[in-house]
Formats: sequence, C-alpha cells, structure tokens
Amino acid sequence: MALLRRCFAVLLLLAGLVPAARAQAPLYFPPRSFAQPWDTIAPAQLGWNQVALDSALAYVERTNARSFIVLHRGRIAVERYFDGHTRDSVWMWASASKTLTAFLVGIAQQEGLLSIDDTTSRFLGTGWTSLPPAQERLITIRHQLTMTTGLNDTLAPTPQVPDPDNCLAPACLQYLAPAGTRWAYHNAPYKLVQNVVAAASGQSWQQFTQTRVKTAIGMGGGWFDTYISRTRDMARFGLLLLARGTWNGTPLLTDTAYFGQMTRPSQTFNRAYGYLTWLNGQSSYMHPAGQLVFPGPLAPDAPADLYAALGKDDQKIYVVPSLGLVVVRQGEAAAGRLLGPSSFDNELWIRLMRVLGPTGTADAATANSVALYPNPATATVRLSGLTAPALAFYDATGRLARTASRTADGTYDVRGLAPGLYAMRAGGRGVGRLVVE
Repeated sequence: MALLRRCFAVLLLLAGLVPAARAQAPLYFPPRSFAQPWDTIAPAQLGWNQVALDSALAYVERTNARSFIVLHRGRIAVERYFDGHTRDSVWMWASASKTLTAFLVGIAQQEGLLSIDDTTSRFLGTGWTSLPPAQERLITIRHQLTMTTGLNDTLAPTPQVPDPDNCLAPACLQYLAPAGTRWAYHNAPYKLVQNVVAAASGQSWQQFTQTRVKTAIGMGGGWFDTYISRTRDMARFGLLLLARGTWNGTPLLTDTAYFGQMTRPSQTFNRAYGYLTWLNGQSSYMHPAGQLVFPGPLAPDAPADLYAALGKDDQKIYVVPSLGLVVVRQGEAAAGRLLGPSSFDNELWIRLMRVLGPTGTADAATANSVALYPNPATATVRLSGLTAPALAFYDATGRLARTASRTADGTYDVRGLAPGLYAMRAGGRGVGRLVVE
C-alpha cells in the first residue's frame, strides 16, 4: 500500500499537482555587500516560457517601468532596467515602504518596547490629535497598522494645508468615527507610528531601521519621507518577507504570530489589508481612494497566496510563497497616478502566469484564471472562474485527504483538514494550491 501511495505521488508530481522538487530547494540569500555577486538562475532552467517572458518584459517596459526584478527562491531569474535607469539608480518606494514599517513595528513589539494594543498616546503624549483626551486614548498602534484609527481622511485642502492626508499637526487629525469601526487609507496616522517606535526605542526611525534590518540583510537606501533605494535593495526586503523574517538562518522577526497577522486580513472592512500590507486571494477588497467594497480577490489572475507592498505610481514588491517568487517593479505610473493597488497588478500577473505555466513552476489551472479565496483558508473556500460540483484535496505526499462537495452558497468546506499546503483537483483537472491554517 505504501508503495502504491509513493507511485501515486510521483504521478501527481509529473502531472504538476505537487510542486516540483526545485520549488522546494532551500532559499538562497545574497551576500550583504552590494559589490559581491548575487546568484542568478536562467529562466530556461526553471522551465519558464521564454516567448511569454519576452512579451511580459515588453509590457513592463512600455508601462513606464524603470526597473524590474524577479527572484526565484532568492536567485535573480530576471533583472531589467529601462529609460537610463541602472542597477545603481535609486527610486522611491512610496507606500510600498508601509510594509517595511509594519515589519519594524513587529520587531519593536518582540523586543518588548511596545505592544500594538498600547494606546498611541502612551508614546506621543496627550494632544497628538484634536480629539478630546478620552477619545484620543482609544486609538491604538494596532489601529494605525490597520488603517482603522477613525481619524478624518476627507479633509479638504486649504492654502495653509495643501496636503491634509500627510499633515501630522493635531489640527489635521480630526474625529470622524470611533477607532476600529472604519477602514480608510490615511497616511498621517501611518506615518506617526514611526514616531511611536522612535519614542519607544530612544532611537531615530532611521537608526532603528539601520540596526534592525538594513545591516542584517545588506539593504541600502534610507528614509526621506518614503523609503528610497536601489531596486536590488527592494528585492532584498522582498526576500526577507518570503523567508518570513529570517535572513540566511538569522531570525530578525522571531514573532511568527505577528508575521502571520501582518499577512492575513487585519480587520473586517477591507479583507485585502493586513498590517500595512496588501493581500490577494480574499473574498473582497477596498481601494485606497474610497469606501466601496468590491467582491472577489484584489488580482484574480495572480496566485491567491500573493501578498504585496504596494506604492503610488506602481511601486511593487510582490511575494508569492507557493511559487518561491519575489517580483519588484519601480518606475512611473503604468496608467494613471493611483495609490497602491492598480489595474497594473492584474495585467502584469496575467502575463507572468503565462511565463510560469503550464510548463513552468505555476499550476496550469491557475494560469487559466481559476482563483481560490480566501487563501489561506480556515473554514471554507470559493473558486472564481470555475464551477465544480466537488473538489479533491491532495496533501504534499500525493494522498487524497478530502473530497468536498459544493454547497448551496458556492463554498467548499475545508474544516477538519490538517494545516498545510494542498493541491486541488476538480473534474480531473488541477485547480491550484490552497494553504489551510
């Protein structure tokens, strides 16, 4: 019987249902010195579709990119620069630096400098907003990380305050709703969390970043309102995220619970938002510019387990744990000057999935626009792009772990499945991979 199971696992591997062994190779970490070479891997070695890759790179170039990097398990598979940009050029991260901030807050908490459930007033003092002290004390660091402070993000510009969204003065921080009852993409409360960490640590925000992350991973650049660096520095941080806070065997963020919370829905209003981090594969999402809730995942053609640091004008750090990928893009806006998420996200991933599958590392069905959400899942999962009466779940050994029928509300029950990664089949075809927590 054991021999039959092993043979079945091999058949699944050949069919593309179980990730190839190369996708499970240990992560590679480049030397800390920027001058030392960073290992590369040729797309052909990964089985990627070169014609599709050339097409994707042409799309990246014509949509105003300055640089573009794809890491496969830490090694550089693709690196391109455009419009005079070079490996040594620096560029802003814009709001993609929010995720770096969230990571550093996690380190501050693990060091006992703060708790994210602390009131912000503990570190910034009374009067950091225009709210009465009792209301002000209800705002916590967690609210700052989740964009749920309740402070007014709709103030109109004036000659005195042309950019109220980034104004840190108490007069600009006005009451709109109770803390924790509303999600709104509001820069000022986010920026003040950096002041919280500086006050808690007794170091400047620049110093805290240097001593906790930059030196450890060899990341250059620095804070100038937003973070500014070379593209490879951005890729280093993406690799640190892929490694869940550990760099070449050295854990920087040892609080695994915090990292998990950072990369899962952090509140019920915008399920596509963790701690200052955007999440794919969720049942709905909100855009930064409004209060509308849209059904379905943020980028339906991207892998469901993708999470990302996203910034204005399409600054991107995408992380895809199931495929071992980090994708970085810097440059001008691809189309329109949008904050964070934009149509570029899905358009790019339509093209990248053609590169990766069906003969590359991505599952063929994922490349054919079948999205699973939420992913990771704890109770139920939905399919977008396919209606199937039943799903079969196979564990990493190729064993059939569960068959689940489609319920009246269109979901499939995963309760009772052991936590882990599962390959899924419907009607004899693969429909991607699901993480069960």
